[in-house]
Amino acid sequence: MIRRSTLRAQIASALRDEIMAGRLPTGREFTVKEIAEQYGVSATPVREALVDLAAQGLLEVRQHRGFRVHEFTLADFRAMVDARSLVFDGVFRRALARAGGGHDPHDGAGVPGPRTGRASCAAAARQLADPATLASVRRRAQAAERAALAGDLDVLIGYDLRYWRELGNMVGNPYAAEFLDRLRVQCWAFAVSRLRRERDLRGRLWAGHQELLAAVERADAATAERLIKAYDAHALELVHGLRARGEPSVEHQAESGTGNEGRSRDREEANPGLGPGASAAD
Repeated sequence: MIRRSTLRAQIASALRDEIMAGRLPTGREFTVKEIAEQYGVSATPVREALVDLAAQGLLEVRQHRGFRVHEFTLADFRAMVDARSLVFDGVFRRALARAGGGHDPHDGAGVPGPRTGRASCAAAARQLADPATLASVRRRAQAAERAALAGDLDVLIGYDLRYWRELGNMVGNPYAAEFLDRLRVQCWAFAVSRLRRERDLRGRLWAGHQELLAAVERADAATAERLIKAYDAHALELVHGLRARGEPSVEHQAESGTGNEGRSRDREEANPGLGPGASAAD
């Protein structure tokens, strides 16, 4: 028998994937009863799952009317990209400095020292992640890169979220990692409906996952920072480009996403869980 807490998490993951796939488009309203009937489960775990998604910023609670898929604006997207860049850069630099025995100029402990040297950086890299963790992140990086180059949005979203989540976990700050994961889910929620309107995404999506991981492995903070800035700039440029070509206003609902037929092994691996809408983010 599936425990209620597990069912709650599975339903939340499935619904999150429905949002990412555009099958629950921006602005869509629905009730607990509707979702419970769709998945053939009781109302209690559904209500709990929907409250969880509302806490993540993906849904809005409609008084006496159920829930509504949140509409993120372009200003929201810019702010989220800026926030994730500031937080990731800050916590990663601090983790490198502390693991390498240097002083963090922002923690108030001691006098700031010189930039961490190459030998100390190598020690920091070893402390930030063990071989098993690095191997896991590398698999995510390879799969995400393949999907990005192929323009396969369904596979990319799952592996990209996993990649950044595991990379964020390497800094050893669970609160920062959770915050960053939430921001990335929200960024994808904003961008996905716009990207799905494009006929061909091959070669247009960021595919620097392996290069960034290599910089992290050798504790090359300067290169990692450059790549992260390029990643954020690419996201903003791509979204602005879509608007420049006549993207409908944010009030319009997104068209439905692609179906599940003919999914590749990568796609199945990227989307485990409950039913056809299982989340790629877990």
